[in-house]
Amino acid sequence: MPRPLWTGAISFGLVTIPVKVVSATQDHSIHFRQVHLEDLGRVRTRKVCELDGEALSQDEIGKGYELSKEQTVPITDEELDRIPLPTAKAIEIVAFVDADSVDPIRISDSYYLAIDGQVAAKPYTLLRRALERSDKVAVAKFAWHNRERLGLLRVREGAIVLHSMRWPDEIRSPESLAPRQVELDDDEIDRAVQLTDTMALDSIAGFRDAYRDALEELIAAKSEGRELPEPAEGEEQGEGKVVDLMAALNASVEAAKESRGEGGGGEATVHEMRPRKKTASKKAASSGKATTGRRAGASGRTTGQKAGAGKTAAAKRTTGAKRTARKRSAS
Repeated sequence: MPRPLWTGAISFGLVTIPVKVVSATQDHSIHFRQVHLEDLGRVRTRKVCELDGEALSQDEIGKGYELSKEQTVPITDEELDRIPLPTAKAIEIVAFVDADSVDPIRISDSYYLAIDGQVAAKPYTLLRRALERSDKVAVAKFAWHNRERLGLLRVREGAIVLHSMRWPDEIRSPESLAPRQVELDDDEIDRAVQLTDTMALDSIAGFRDAYRDALEELIAAKSEGRELPEPAEGEEQGEGKVVDLMAALNASVEAAKESRGEGGGGEATVHEMRPRKKTASKKAASSGKATTGRRAGASGRTTGQKAGAGKTAAAKRTTGAKRTARKRSAS
């Protein structure tokens, strides 16, 4: 069993259950150290006082609350331990609620509660059986790391699990993040539901951390002087690429069926959205406008030509009449 992180008791009405808190999870992440690239010497972080520039050890460091830039109030661990808090050494159950009523975003870290001595075996089992039979979870308060926390108790494989929870005012509202209202066809929604059914699993126990596996392979290859593994080839995703939503859903359903060995109805692809071509009616309307414009232009030119020809003929007649009148007066 891992080292206990906290010891205390579950307060269940008038029932007290001595327990030890142990971590319910393990960190399998690969951690790197900061090193000097020239000689691979380790680079350490030093805690330095900003007033005298001296590096400090952990026993020289305490807690302080900054009231202002000029005033800081020192707080000792002993003073924190003496705070009159009912949940200082107890996980106090305050309510029982339906498990479905708890928003998963509220849940933080998880811990197993182990009995602390044989005297706790019977009340521990009593609480576990009560939770199982009522099909509810317990909401509790407890103090840890100098603050009061909200917790959730439930049963997992015969053990009681304590989930640390966030307080309601610690959850940000997603209202400003929601997209504006868009229009969706019923066919698109039905196809999306079909995709969820096709991708449904009974359990997620088989998932693995592929990045960690690849990272271990990279470290092993470098340490053994082998050739580094080639990067995996993947389909590039274009940024901001507009796709035909229905075609994407169809392709996703077919791909999910093929991955399950159900077979597909032919190769499906995602089509890029292109500007719509003009329809025949729009072409006709556009052609009609152009023809009308050409006719109007031609008609205007013809009218202008006729008017100009008429003015020329009238001017010629006037000039001929004046010449005849001058000849008669001379004779």
